[in-house]
Amino acid sequence: MISIMRPDSEFETIDVALIGSGVMSANLGALLKCLDPNLKIELYEVTDQLSQESSNGWNNAGTGHAGICELSYTPDRGTDGEVEVSKAVEIFEHFEQTKQFWAYAVRTGMIDNPADFINSVPHISFVYGQKQVDFLKSRFEGMVAHPFFSEMEYSEDREKIREWAPLLMEGREGMPVAATRMKAGTDVNFGELSRKLIHWLGEQEGCSFHSSNRITDLNRSADGWELTVQDLKAGTTRQRLAKFVFIGAGGGSLPLLQKAGVPEINGYGAFPIGGQWLICDDPEIVKKHEAKVYGLSPGAAPTMAVPHLDSRWLEGKKTLLFGPYAAWTTKFLHRGGSFLDLPGSIKLHNILTLIKVGISNIPLVSYLIQQGLQSMKTRMNELRNFYPDAQVKDWKLIDAGIRVQAIKKEDGDAGIVHFGTEVVTTEDKSISALLGASPGASVCVNIVLEVIQECFPQLSKNEKAKQKLKEMIPTHDIELSAIRTAIEIEKYNNWSQSAELNLGLLK
Repeated sequence: MISIMRPDSEFETIDVALIGSGVMSANLGALLKCLDPNLKIELYEVTDQLSQESSNGWNNAGTGHAGICELSYTPDRGTDGEVEVSKAVEIFEHFEQTKQFWAYAVRTGMIDNPADFINSVPHISFVYGQKQVDFLKSRFEGMVAHPFFSEMEYSEDREKIREWAPLLMEGREGMPVAATRMKAGTDVNFGELSRKLIHWLGEQEGCSFHSSNRITDLNRSADGWELTVQDLKAGTTRQRLAKFVFIGAGGGSLPLLQKAGVPEINGYGAFPIGGQWLICDDPEIVKKHEAKVYGLSPGAAPTMAVPHLDSRWLEGKKTLLFGPYAAWTTKFLHRGGSFLDLPGSIKLHNILTLIKVGISNIPLVSYLIQQGLQSMKTRMNELRNFYPDAQVKDWKLIDAGIRVQAIKKEDGDAGIVHFGTEVVTTEDKSISALLGASPGASVCVNIVLEVIQECFPQLSKNEKAKQKLKEMIPTHDIELSAIRTAIEIEKYNNWSQSAELNLGLLK
């Protein structure tokens, strides 16, 4: 629907409307309320429970993405044989900021029991075959030179790798292998974290959250955005006038932006990718693996489909998870989505972009179709690249949610599949939306700080808010990636250790 301008409104006015109850909305709402306690904030979630889509613990890898083990952040060797590691450094820095805010939330009693949502687990990169080994060695040399990764270990010794992750070597013969490891990795339940922050927000004066509430319409007014809110359980409808709207609705973000009719969304499309995991609950197998192990992506696979074998702590018990396996779908949401979501998102302004993407990404489309048609035998064969002795009886297949990749025009030219995280903000800064996927959750604080800086400039000028931000995130105004001197490294280590102590990551 095209938005219509209205001179005034009799709707109840709030300062901030958050649509979606995932990790982005949760952190943005909490940060804004900390910086300005007078803000009136309401959060709306269409499902009957909070944080059940992309942030749900079973619908993502739960990796605290810090660039340690994810080879997709350092994909290529240059002509000189060196691997460019700047992207990994950037991700590490942003995750540090995120951990600092979570640590502040724990320290001040906003949330409790950090072990409910974050736990220490080593991060390992594992490769096999001489070409991959040469790549990993070059990557390690580039990584370990930076203070962030100074504790990273590298080995081609099969017994050392067996010590780090026994399952990787059980039944493995022949070809060369190599691995890197850092103990300072994390497993994160983003859904549990989001629920804790949202419940805290809902207890604050002037704030509330509402599940089973669907936004059915957004209309621009002179004073902000008029939202039509449908209570799915009560069968009632109400209106709100929001001065600022943040759409963190996962796959539902693009349709809502289209409904709002903002010109900034022209040319954008969406490409949904379903996911599946193989999981193992056998205690004898589970206890042998205490790590997140990432490998190299298969040829045409998207970044989100890079294979990994992970220790996870979900619903009170430890389990093993392998995948993800990609699958073709036309739904934008795992719960409550429709197979008409993709066709319904096709508009005159984005149809050419979508056609160009289809033509230029035939290998990717073929890969997704092939993935969806895989047998259990084929999936097990992929698992055995990591765990050669894996037996089909010990593993079962589960759905792992849906990621909707943003598709946009790039420099006015051909459409591309835009992997990563994309924030779309209107020219008047009254509405902002998150599109895209990994590593969004892990760097969520960095992302929402950018939203706050752009859409709430008054807070950056307010001395009290500036002091509060420094208290919450000590390094938010420091370029950690540039640290080199002994004094700089010592300061960084102190900040990092303080955050990890509060989060229970240092025992």
